[in-house]
Order: sequence, then C-alpha cells, then structure tokens
Amino acid sequence: MATKIEIPNVGESVTSGIIAAWSVEDGGYVERDETVLELETDKVTMEVPAPASGIVKHGAAEGDEVDVGAVVGEIDESAEKPAGASSGASEEKAKSESGSESGAGGGSATATKDVGVSSSEKSGADAIRDFETAQSSGNDADVKATPLARKLAQEKGVSLSGIAPTGTGGRVREQDVLAYIQSHQHGSTNGSASGSAPAAQAVPAARGSREVSVERMSPMRQKIASRLVEAQQTAAMLTTFNECDMGAVMDMRKQYKEKFADKHGIGLGFMSFFVKACTQALEKFPLINSYITAGDDGKPAVQKHNYADVAIAVAGPKGLVVPVIRSAETLSFAEIESTIKDFGMRAKDGKLDLSEMTGGTFTITNGGIFGSLMSTPILNPPQSAILGMHGIKKRAIEYPAGSGQIALRPMMYLALSYDHRIVDGAEAVQFLVSIKDAIEDPARLMLDL
Repeated sequence: MATKIEIPNVGESVTSGIIAAWSVEDGGYVERDETVLELETDKVTMEVPAPASGIVKHGAAEGDEVDVGAVVGEIDESAEKPAGASSGASEEKAKSESGSESGAGGGSATATKDVGVSSSEKSGADAIRDFETAQSSGNDADVKATPLARKLAQEKGVSLSGIAPTGTGGRVREQDVLAYIQSHQHGSTNGSASGSAPAAQAVPAARGSREVSVERMSPMRQKIASRLVEAQQTAAMLTTFNECDMGAVMDMRKQYKEKFADKHGIGLGFMSFFVKACTQALEKFPLINSYITAGDDGKPAVQKHNYADVAIAVAGPKGLVVPVIRSAETLSFAEIESTIKDFGMRAKDGKLDLSEMTGGTFTITNGGIFGSLMSTPILNPPQSAILGMHGIKKRAIEYPAGSGQIALRPMMYLALSYDHRIVDGAEAVQFLVSIKDAIEDPARLMLDL
C-alpha cells in the first residue's frame, strides 16, 4: 500500500511553494510524522511531516515549484524497515556528524588549506575554478545541504563546513548561508575556533570583470515586492515627520535594566516603550487603527478595531517579515520584550508560523538598527499607517524646553506613513506627537496619560 505525499494547505493566500529540501532520500525509510521535506512559500519555510511510515519515493525534485494539494511523492507502507537502518532524519544526522568529524581531521582539511595557498599564487578564472573544485571534493562534499544552500555558498565563495546547520537532519539551509555571510561580511570567513576545518577565503572576481549572474527570486521576496507595489498603487500614501528626545527613556533603562532583567529574565529595550506608546496613541486616534474594506453593498467601508495587533518588522535571512504582537495594549513591558525576542530568534531560523504574520492592525519598523537616519516607510496593506524608527544621534536642541539654552541630546527622527484616504493630516500629526510625548516623558506610559 502506498500513501501519497501531498503539499498541505498552509494558508488561504498561499497557493504554491518550492521544495527546498527532501529530508529523506529517495528510497530511504521514514517514520510517520517525521519531517519528509521542507517547503518554501512566499510567507514561511515549513516542514512537511510524513503521513505514514515506510520507504519514500520522490515524485518531484528539490527546487521544483509545486501547487498546494499536489502529490510530490509516495510512501510504500508495505515495505519493511531495513534491519539496523535508522529513520531518514536520524540517518542524515548521523551522516552529518560523521562528516563533521572527518572534516575536523586531516585529509579534507588539508585540501581546503591547499586551495588557500594555490589561490594566493593565481588569479582570475584559474583561482576561482580551483576553489570551486576543492569545495565540491573537500569538506563541502561531506556536508549535508540543500541544493539552494550549496549553490549560494559556491556563488559567494564560502565553505559549507564552517556554517552551523538548522535544517532537519543537520542540513545547511539557504538561510544558514545568508546568516553566515551577514555575520562575516566585515571579518574573516574562516570557520570557528571550535575545531572545524577553516573555510577557504572567497576569491574576488578578476579586476575589470563584467560577469553577470541571475538568481531566482525567492517566493518570499516575490511576495514582498508585490505587496510594496500594491501599497503604492492603491493607497494615497503620505508621510509626516517629527523628532523625539530619547534621553528620558535611556535614563530609565540605565536605572532599571539590571532589576528588570533579574525579575523578568529579559532585557529592557526601546521597542517595548514604542509599542506601548503606539497602543495608547491608537486608542486616541482609532482611524489609524482601521482598514478600508468593502461593505455589504460593495462600496468602501471602514473596519475599526478595539484592539491593537502591532506588527513588528523583522529582518530575516530571506527578507522582511512582520510577525504580530496580538492585543499589545494588554501586555506588560516584559511580555512585549519577550515576544519580540522570540520573533527575532525564530525569524532568523525561518521558524515563524504563517498565522503569526497575518492580521496586524498597525506596524512598527526600526531602520535605526541598520544605521538609517531618515526614511519613508511603506504601508503594510491593508493597514492604514506604519511608524518608522531611526538611529539615535546627538543633536543640539533647546533644552530644557523654553529655557533658551542649547544642549546636546540623543535625538531620534520618527516617520509616520499613512493612508490619506482614511486618515487626515491633522490626525496623523497629532498621533505622532502623542508618541513623541510618551517617549520623552515615559511616566505617561505608566499612568496611561
């Protein structure tokens, strides 16, 4: 008896995905509910469990785009588990560990080292060819990785052996390669000092090279692109700016950060202050927390919300994701900080669930963590507004207010982009001033003023 492996329905708006990796090889044995493949969609990367135990037969290849409901393979339940054989994921993990041990030894490590020596004596195409050859025959040949991850590593000139895997069965995924590149872009690309073989240095393209490469746009990147275009084409988008003095919040964090961490087990960051300030402002200006939708008669209507589901823009390895803090107005500072930290960690690993990234009523994005001083954030449809935070810079302002004295203060520019079809300029300006007032006098947040 053969059981079909079908692509499950992962959300109303998701119609297809790409098979990022098979976790069990063709002809391998899998246990029921064990991960059989990873599916990459425009929203999330998810693990698809095996519907039965048995021998797996692939019906689609890694990298294939498949529709929801499509049959991509089958499991032969009548086949007996080979004597002494491990299940798919366990077997791959064992192979991965075995490969790591051999990589830490002599032979393959020497091959990688030799590339570094020969590359320093060569240039251009010869050096690149030698490097790629060593990658396929040295450490990387023993590393479990998805085809996309292997291709990306080869294009970027990094060794898979120095990258920590997060995929099932100890596989290195494309997200792992991107995260590794980002964390090493300003330093050495060598492996860690934990005993793994050092990664070969990337060989720069020959000077004057006019090489062109074309890479597949991931489903998530395609979705981000279409939503950004949709926002600009359908909304009457406008941005208003203000600035706020971060001194009071910084002083409060400095005074209470240790006690806060000791009691709640989480650091006190800026985001919890801004989330609380936004929820208070949304209560004062409910249209900013509303959508334009179609009424029963098909004509435009306003959908209002008596709760604040605040979406937080998080940079993941494959692009921007916006997980939602549900009913943020009811949460404490510690609960907000814990939720945001959890989102950030799981976004990095591609583990956010689709349901966690839908239904937000308002969005906050913090370009300041990347050094942005000023920007005009784009709406997250169907929401009517988005707050942009930016870098904190010391600037000369009148301080204290009305004193006529000048002082250097830690200032942040704030930007509120809003849909002018539903939000008037005066309301948007007052909303942003409300946030500014709360940040400059955090006691307002505690007293709900």
